[in-house]
Order: sequence, then C-alpha cells, then structure tokens
Amino acid sequence: MAKKNILDTVKALYSSLTKTEKHIANVLLEDPEKVNKRSLSEISDYLEVGEATFIRFCRTIGFKGFTSFKLALAIELATRNQKPVSIFEKDINIQDSSFDIAKKLQVNVTQVIEETINLIDFNELNEIIQILRKAKRIFLFGVGASGLSAEEAKIKFMRIGLSADAITNNHFMYMQAALMNKDDVVIGISHSGNSKEILQALSIAKKNGTTTIALTHHLRSPITKIADFKIIHGSKQRQLQSDSLRTKIAQLFILDLVYMLLIKEDEENAIECKQKTINAILEQRMSIN
Repeated sequence: MAKKNILDTVKALYSSLTKTEKHIANVLLEDPEKVNKRSLSEISDYLEVGEATFIRFCRTIGFKGFTSFKLALAIELATRNQKPVSIFEKDINIQDSSFDIAKKLQVNVTQVIEETINLIDFNELNEIIQILRKAKRIFLFGVGASGLSAEEAKIKFMRIGLSADAITNNHFMYMQAALMNKDDVVIGISHSGNSKEILQALSIAKKNGTTTIALTHHLRSPITKIADFKIIHGSKQRQLQSDSLRTKIAQLFILDLVYMLLIKEDEENAIECKQKTINAILEQRMSIN
C-alpha cells in the first residue's frame, strides 16, 4: 500500500480498527491539522491515549513509527492545501439549482477516482496484469451492484480476446469455482469485502490452485485475507447520493484501468480482436436488415 495518502488509507482500514484506533482515526479524519501541528506527547494528551498506543496506530496504517507518519502527513496536507477549495464539496441540499447539483456530482465522482488512485498499490497491480495475461480463463464474481461491474468488465475483456465470464448467481459461482484449475484466474468483487457468496466462491477456487484477486474498498476485510492479490478502490460518502452508484464508479474505474493496461501489453492483438468482434456484430445487423 502506497503511503503517500494517509487519510484515504485510514478510511479504507477503518472497519478493521480497534475501538481506540477508531477514536484516533476519527480525530485525524475530522481535522488532520490538529494532529499535524502537535508533537507525540501533545498528540497523546490531546487524544487521551498513551504515546505507545499512537505509535502502534502509525504502524497499523503502514508506517515504521511516529516520525515517518508525521513527515508523510505534513507533505500530504501541504499538497492538499495548495489545491483550490471548491464550494461544491458539501452535500447536496434542497436549495441547489440543477446546475449546482450537476457540479457537485462531478466533484464527487472526481474525488472517488482520486481516492482510488491513492489507494492502488501499482506494483501489485502490475503483477496482476501479468497474471491475467497468462490466464487461460478469467472469471469475475459479484452480486448486486458488484455483479453489474463484473458484467461490464466481462464484455470489455472479451472484446480484446480474453476468455472471460461474469457470474452473479452464488450457486453458479460455487459450481464454476469447483471446476477451476491453476490456469484460471478469478476476480471477486465486493465493496465491503464481507460478501459471504464471494468469500465462499473464492475459497473453493483457491483449493483448486486458482489465482484469486479481490476488488474491494476495505483494506483488511475478509476477502483480502482469502485472495492472493487485492486491488483497493475509493468510496467517498455523500448524504444524498447512492453508495452503490459511487462504489460502481470506483469499481468500473479500476476494471477499465486493468483493461487499458492489458491492451498496453499487447496492443496489436487487442486491436485485431476488437475489430473481429465489431465486424461480427456489424455482419449480424446487416443480415437482419
């Protein structure tokens, strides 16, 4: 996990933190400047926790200790403060015009994509791309909104010559996972990382030697413990915008990034395969007409 963005990392880890760690996280997320401007002893007094407790918190979110955490936080806040503050970062309210709402939604989409980029481990992502390139078959598992993301990715992957399938029914997931082997790759998509259907399906696939990849928002959720690899996406929360829509945007951004990186690895073959699929569709339409 890249350490350049502390606040987004804390959000992604939040559900797995202890009660005391969540207390520290809440203060840090609410007003990081209050932490940034204090020494270790001052932070300890302000948060009413021991110095050792705060140092453990720093290690929990990926730092060796307080010094490296404090330096990274100072850099992050200095960089963030250089960006112009938008009046559209607040929640939508009843007085907003249609234009104001459109602009706020634009900002929200931009924010969730920016958060996603901050959470991606690009070294791990590059390794995933090489694994997908060599896979004999690629399966995408997802239920609900995540299932829609799986279907979208299936279409994109197929059009560049990959053998891909999306499964959104849990019984079909279990059956297909039972028939997988070491040449296959399965991507389990779950925003919470707690979807029982996805966890069970990945567990079955893994017993057969299949490479498993988790696409989730929560960094230490159960799915990340089962999967061989993980990709973490953002999930900005707003009061009047559907969480599933925001989650789907983040998931689709990741899957589109994977799609583009796969094309980058073998552009000539991707273009050839995509043209074949386009021609097949055009020929079908012409025969109907």
